[in-house]
Amino acid sequence: MNIIIVGAGEVGQHLCTIMGSNHDVTLIEREAELASRLDDEHDVRVVQGNGSHASVLVKAGVAKCDFFLAMTSDDKTNLLSSSLAKALGHKTTTITRIHDQTYNESSIINYQSHFGIDHLLNPEALSAVELAKAIRNPGRIAVENFARGQIEVQQIRVREKAKVLGKTLAELRLDPRIRVGYVQSGDTQEVAHAGTVLQPGDLVTVFGLPQVLFELRSIFNPDTEAESSRVVLYGGGETAIALIRMLANTRFRVRVLEKNPKVCQKLAESFPGITVINGDATSLRLMEEEQIGDADYFVACTKDDEANVMTCLQASKLGAKHVLLLVNRADYLDVLERLKETLGLELVVSPRLATANEVVRYISRDPYIDLARLGTGDSHIIEVKVFPKSPADGKMLKEIKWPAKSVVVGLLHQTEATVPGANDLINGGDRLVAIVKKDLIPELLTILHG
Repeated sequence: MNIIIVGAGEVGQHLCTIMGSNHDVTLIEREAELASRLDDEHDVRVVQGNGSHASVLVKAGVAKCDFFLAMTSDDKTNLLSSSLAKALGHKTTTITRIHDQTYNESSIINYQSHFGIDHLLNPEALSAVELAKAIRNPGRIAVENFARGQIEVQQIRVREKAKVLGKTLAELRLDPRIRVGYVQSGDTQEVAHAGTVLQPGDLVTVFGLPQVLFELRSIFNPDTEAESSRVVLYGGGETAIALIRMLANTRFRVRVLEKNPKVCQKLAESFPGITVINGDATSLRLMEEEQIGDADYFVACTKDDEANVMTCLQASKLGAKHVLLLVNRADYLDVLERLKETLGLELVVSPRLATANEVVRYISRDPYIDLARLGTGDSHIIEVKVFPKSPADGKMLKEIKWPAKSVVVGLLHQTEATVPGANDLINGGDRLVAIVKKDLIPELLTILHG
């Protein structure tokens, strides 16, 4: 495929490395010296110039571009270059990296729609998704960045005396914000439907909003206890803010250590349910005074990698049960991954690597994104865009004749995701997440694409 990448920073160079041998990649870089060096180092075509200039995009071949990746560290350059690529390219899919969460806000104007961008990726938000996975439910199944963290997936074992036994899913009247997607009963595996009856020992895969899934567990397993987790975050930046939003549940007691008083005040006003402490976590005395050793989770997520590493070492030494590290420089990632056990780190997350991995998922000739496989691999979780004027466009979920053994578990409208109900309307441009048997994927695509 023909791919254009704007920006030769760590993300851009990483994408060139992993895609250069399999695709026709063109890299646009503003700095002449760097462009010249990368032309020798990578198996890609390098164009020196400003990626937000139309003439440079034309020279790079944007008219024949399949995927346009704006990966510079400047939001405005990325937005402008992506908008130009959409206007100049005939079939271009644009993927844009942004840092300012303002561009995900759509109360006044939808920036994504305004600039004609297919996918907006925020490195800090993607990092928060990875960190939240380890905190919200360590035992959940591994579905990477499902709806960018807005919808969670859990596997729950049905126990004796559970409220769900002997009843069909239609009779259970479950919370509309969750969906039972898949049931494994002994050696039998099936996509759930209205007539599915749950038995003791069944393994149920449930999709839903994170804040309601935990409360749901008790109807499947009466022995579930309302556990409370103490979470300490070092740093009050964008990653911390995104993570706080994902931990918006009474079972998480969140404290933030931040040395900037103005940031502390803003956090306290924005999130009255958390505790904000003005102080530097690199101080061992502060860590001891705040009893970091009693924390269930300690997360270092500032922009200062050295400070993050040192505070994680101290938190581990003081006795924090789970220590999670955000590392901004990709150069450090390999070494820290190798030394995780020695340093007492449970998870190391890189915003740049999280962004690159998310981009790679979208680079495919398939008309859908394969998110994961369930059971023996016959059932797939896929993400599909609804085309305008397709059979599904403008209809409610209940009005569409879906393929047998398929279930819609997510509806992504612009930047918001939800678990859709029967009366939810589907529009062209929306993206659906569905569980479907592999041999029925073409039938599903006919409905959503026409």
